[in-house]
Amino acid sequence: MLERNPGCELDLGWLNNVNINLAAVNTRAATLLSSRSLKNEYQAAWLLKAVTCIDLTTLGGDDTHSNVARLCFKASRPLPEDLLNALGFEYEEGCPIRTAAVCVYPAKVESAVETLTKLGISNKINVAAVATGFPSGQMPLKTRLDEIKYAVEKGASEIDIVIDRSLVLTGQWEVLYQEIQQMKEACGPNVHMKTILATGELGTLKNVYKASLVAMMAGSDFIKTSTGKESLNATIPFGIVMCRAIRDYYEKNGYKVGLKPAGGIRTCKDALSWLILIKELLGNSWLTPELFRIGASGLLTDIEQNLYQYVTGYYAAAYEFTMG
Repeated sequence: MLERNPGCELDLGWLNNVNINLAAVNTRAATLLSSRSLKNEYQAAWLLKAVTCIDLTTLGGDDTHSNVARLCFKASRPLPEDLLNALGFEYEEGCPIRTAAVCVYPAKVESAVETLTKLGISNKINVAAVATGFPSGQMPLKTRLDEIKYAVEKGASEIDIVIDRSLVLTGQWEVLYQEIQQMKEACGPNVHMKTILATGELGTLKNVYKASLVAMMAGSDFIKTSTGKESLNATIPFGIVMCRAIRDYYEKNGYKVGLKPAGGIRTCKDALSWLILIKELLGNSWLTPELFRIGASGLLTDIEQNLYQYVTGYYAAAYEFTMG
């Protein structure tokens, strides 16, 4: 069983000695994206792996109980049954093909928990809630902490917090560390916390690395790229820097922290690029839902289309599949 990250003392000396080689990061990103080609049954297998790592998400202002319930049904049976059977699986007790979580606003946690309970799979699919003034993080700390507690009370098993980016941009690392620690405490001992860095708004890759370290030092179970609401979301260079921070933290402290890219991941090519990144930089032990998630709303349909083409030889339109 994975030992959760308890955090550690804030190490400002480590932060002050960070240097990032932008050219090297970009070269590594280009190499990763061009050096691996997955085809036929190998691509199908990796796409099934991607399905099991998805946090199936709806974060719309028009979310209702019915569309959250529909999302939960889709999470429980993400692929058409005949397609899944053709790939060698069946929807029965113990079937591993389901998404890792559904991700909703705190006000819709109760709907998600109720639906998954009715389906009898509340212990197999996590309910994640975004909180702490998502997506901007620009709310008083007490309000952000109360939002976490509300989501936990309603049954969320995971909380995706968002940091106040101004603390990174102004170098207030002690304040950021203390705020994340308080958010971890508000989550309680049984709820996993993913810390959204909003990497596209942090200015530099050095800030991305430093923010990643501070989040892990404060006890985050995952670090997450983006809210999906920024103009620049999950990119492979951001992923490389965050993976390096995760590896460095593990080598120094012995605790594995997960990675969740989110925002703009819509195609199979996007998902495979992130899976390859994790395998190459962190290793196979990170290729599990316990340590790798993909935050996405539209990705699953593209995976269905590609798997259908692999099985039948024909490419079906998106409207031919049920939507989450």
